[in-house]
Amino acid sequence: MGLWNHSTITQFLPLGLSTDPHAQAALFVLFLNIYLLTIMGNLLLVVVIRADSHLHMPVYFFLSHLSFLGFCLSSVTVPKMLKDLLAEIKTMSVRGCLAQGFFVFIPAGTEGFLLSVMAYDHFADICHPLLYGQMMRKQLCVQLVWVSWGLGGLNSLIDILLATSMDFCESHTTSHYSCEVPSLFPLSCSDVFTNLIVLLCSTLLHGLGTFFPIISSYACIVSTILSISSSSGRSKAFSTCSSNLIVVNFFYGSAFLSYLMPTSGYPLELIFSIQYGVVIPMLNPLIYSLKNKEVKAAVRRKLQPICHILGAKGKLEDNIPATHCVS
Repeated sequence: MGLWNHSTITQFLPLGLSTDPHAQAALFVLFLNIYLLTIMGNLLLVVVIRADSHLHMPVYFFLSHLSFLGFCLSSVTVPKMLKDLLAEIKTMSVRGCLAQGFFVFIPAGTEGFLLSVMAYDHFADICHPLLYGQMMRKQLCVQLVWVSWGLGGLNSLIDILLATSMDFCESHTTSHYSCEVPSLFPLSCSDVFTNLIVLLCSTLLHGLGTFFPIISSYACIVSTILSISSSSGRSKAFSTCSSNLIVVNFFYGSAFLSYLMPTSGYPLELIFSIQYGVVIPMLNPLIYSLKNKEVKAAVRRKLQPICHILGAKGKLEDNIPATHCVS
């Protein structure tokens, strides 16, 4: 029987990040700016990669999907959080809460698989450069992305379907700003042991199942890099995968701590949740673009005509010389 058929609670009251009105106003401005940067950065990266023929390579194909995942993950939680920061009464229906949890799980889970795929791509590029074209065929790249999406969606569906069987008939106040499945367990008056076990197993299988291939790939990469005689060659090889290593550390560190630590509602728990759900989607395009010369060159190529048009328009309107806004 579904949750909505026998639950006595139809709404949750998320306490959010703060109850202080002044702090809420400051947090609203902060997270609005973060969200706008996240949307612009990720969508710009997706558009540039798809539009620039110089970036039509497997690594950038995966990066475009990673950027789209960052856009999706941030858009699931941040708009509701911004709305709650301005609202006097913060409510979310049980159905809406479960739907939000479902759509948080999909991009978060898919990102883990995609980071693993990107690690394999770097392994093929550095350890087997002569066979790279065969190992990373276009058809295989597309299949790897669809498998990542499919496994991320399946993992999300299993956890949410189990969550619909929970009864909520006591406390309906949650200390979280969003409806992630672990935050719902303390609110349930039914037996959640099965839910806890399934969530723990799926998190470990999903997390370790994607993390170990990453570790294995980079162990081989490090071994190959150390065998390179020239220091410039080692530096170039390391710079190829350094961005992905930074993102892996941020993502897995905060996600594991957020989902495997007890659901106590402590501020540290919220910090980890905000880090992987809000901050990391903003940082990903910055990390990949700032450390990648090809991406920066592609962004300049795409923005240069726009800057010229704006500069020419300014020259006509203000009678001042038009300047290049992208060097």
